[in-house]
Amino acid sequence: MPTVMWVDDEIELLEAHRLFLERKGYLIKTFTNGHDAIAHLQDEPVDLVLLDESMPGISGLETLSKIKRMQPLLPIVLVTKNETESLMEEAIGSQITDYLIKPVNPNQVLLSLKKILDNKRLVSEKTIADYHQAFRTMFEVIDGEPRPHHWVDIYKQLTYWELEMDKSETEAMMEVLFSQKTEANVGFFKYVSRHYAGWVNNIDPDPPIMSHQLFQKKILPFLQPDQPLVWVVLDNLRYDHWKAIEPLLADHYRVQEEECFFSILPSATHYCRNALFAGELPAVIQKQYPDKWKADDEEGSKNIHELFFLSEQLKKFGKSDVTHGYLKISSHEEAQKFQENATGLLAHELSVVVYNFVDMISHARSEMDILKELASDELAYRSLVRSWFMHSPLYMGLKKLAERKCTVVLTTDHGSIRVKDPIKVVADKSTTANLRYKNGRNLDYDAREVYAVKDPLTIGLPKQSISSSFIFSGRQDFFCYPNQFHHYAALYKNSFQHGGISMEEMIVPIVRMTGKL
Repeated sequence: MPTVMWVDDEIELLEAHRLFLERKGYLIKTFTNGHDAIAHLQDEPVDLVLLDESMPGISGLETLSKIKRMQPLLPIVLVTKNETESLMEEAIGSQITDYLIKPVNPNQVLLSLKKILDNKRLVSEKTIADYHQAFRTMFEVIDGEPRPHHWVDIYKQLTYWELEMDKSETEAMMEVLFSQKTEANVGFFKYVSRHYAGWVNNIDPDPPIMSHQLFQKKILPFLQPDQPLVWVVLDNLRYDHWKAIEPLLADHYRVQEEECFFSILPSATHYCRNALFAGELPAVIQKQYPDKWKADDEEGSKNIHELFFLSEQLKKFGKSDVTHGYLKISSHEEAQKFQENATGLLAHELSVVVYNFVDMISHARSEMDILKELASDELAYRSLVRSWFMHSPLYMGLKKLAERKCTVVLTTDHGSIRVKDPIKVVADKSTTANLRYKNGRNLDYDAREVYAVKDPLTIGLPKQSISSSFIFSGRQDFFCYPNQFHHYAALYKNSFQHGGISMEEMIVPIVRMTGKL
């Protein structure tokens, strides 16, 4: 039963209020002056204080100040006859939780108590009830014949409910949601396995926008000679990460458009980001620019020609006269330079900023014990990304750009998923080491557990040799070799990986914004 301290020099006149509130489930302890109330608080805890502003001896505001020094987080509701602005400002500055104007009726007091003490419970109950209804609707869609836009909507809804449950701390329901999200990803994996080849070969009648089409459809139409466009590619930014940082940017930007597109397979930087900048599938890139494409097993950076690919794509669409610049940020020093010179990007009609930091968090997750603690689950991962972004040079630079006439497009190349279940695969030494996809020869696997592509060219991927093939994992699976299977299964379990087929990896955000000038 919540305990409420009510301090008023005329407390005997409020006996009916006390009885009403106790019938509603609150224990009310009454005091006629601030001294007795403070003495009681030193010995016994309470959950909330109702405090009269005008009392003889020690005033309500003095009592408020003393209580706040003792217990800074204790909710205090100020009850006053005085409606002057100066009093309200002083009270609010003293961090009151709420205030009531005399004469108060019992229902007013009850509403304030419920709002403060029962808020989490009431929000939690409403959230759970609403989610149950939304869940039934979502899975009716999944059980029917969903199209790509349906899957985007399902993923957005699941993300919305996940964030709502974060706020209301409904832990039991969060477990239910994760179970249902896993079930949805099973359906998504099967769906993509059936339709992916049709999407990339322009056979499917209703394909989603994919990595290699993004520039043409979502960047090019918004290039304007009189308003520079800054395209920020924040590596490995999931949709829920965007929703976590959106409130920070909302103070400075108006969102003109928020959408999601589908990353190509593999949902990994090497493939997705080259496709973004070249505007072509990897097999076409390799064919057209063989000296600029590296196979998975080749040494060296595989994303060092992005500016070249961007320039070629502009030529392809007859926009070679568009002035453009490119900046890749992979270190703190480079990030500081970006922050200091962010507005210098506006010298070009199009500037591209590739920011690698979120991907570093994800990759380091399975290697560094400290990050295993910081990103131990989905909530912690989101919190880590938000905290990093809040204090990052990227955020500082974006705030500078918000003060200038320009368009900012924030997007990514792929997302990531928390993996849990190891599955065995046998391969030769030349096979890629990625945990969510494998590319190589003589792959041995359980066909029921993967999306297998015998001829990579059929889905727009380079073919390294006559016998090379790809397999992609789905759900929360990850590949492990039989040699030291249990060691690596334990090492990578609950880490965040990418390259496979899941909503978190493939359905990623693109947001177009302009500053609140």
